Amino acid sequence: MPRTVFVTRYVTPLREGGSLPGLVEADDDGLYVLKFHGAGQGPLALVAELVAGEIGHALRLPVPEIVFAELDAALGRNEPDYEVRSLLRASAGLNLALDFLPGALPYLPATPVVVAPELASAIVWFDAYVTNIDRTARNTNLLLWHRNLWLIDHGAALYFHHAWADYLERSQTPFPAIKDHVLLPQATLLEEVDAHLRARLSGDVLAEIVAAIPDVWLEGAALPGGPDAVRAAYLEYLLSRLRASRSFVEEAQRARTHSV
Repeated sequence: MPRTVFVTRYVTPLREGGSLPGLVEADDDGLYVLKFHGAGQGPLALVAELVAGEIGHALRLPVPEIVFAELDAALGRNEPDYEVRSLLRASAGLNLALDFLPGALPYLPATPVVVAPELASAIVWFDAYVTNIDRTARNTNLLLWHRNLWLIDHGAALYFHHAWADYLERSQTPFPAIKDHVLLPQATLLEEVDAHLRARLSGDVLAEIVAAIPDVWLEGAALPGGPDAVRAAYLEYLLSRLRASRSFVEEAQRARTHSV
């Protein structure tokens, strides 16, 4: 379960992201990249950030720490930028934030940094599992910090939750978008990582991750039964997709073969 911090200062917008995330300071004196529930993508983007990010942690992938961040509506009343002020006002309450990595640089395909095949394969497997369409050469969502690779921005993952119809059937499908993954050429050990990554995602691990989704982010979900029913559906989807990992591993292997 992520810990909770309280935002004490809005520092600056980070305009690289489509949802206008902001750099903030919290009551633990830490700096965080805040993702707003009042942004255009809505709270489901925060659900995807939380679930995918915590799955990344469970897989021992380099994802910055994720925290819940409480935002007081009064924080932005003196903000001169109308867009930022409106976003702060619309996002009062519970938001999501990631530990800020000062001085980190974006990873680019031309970057002279070698990504080990095991790590590249694990990242490709992870992104195929959570159906993350946003790790391409045009937008890698990878940072280099102290010469290590870090994974950020998972709000576009788990896109099945925008339309729940046939979600269990869709959990077992391949992931054709993996052909555009920036690390696919280096992912030479997909078969090898499949078994040990699946073993790290037990039912208990996934249940704990899903249980952390706040009720307030699930209000209005297009699924009957309230937050508990929605969390149960997320867990059902994730377990079903895990059992079907062969489908997306084989899809990634085919895509890699055609790209090299």
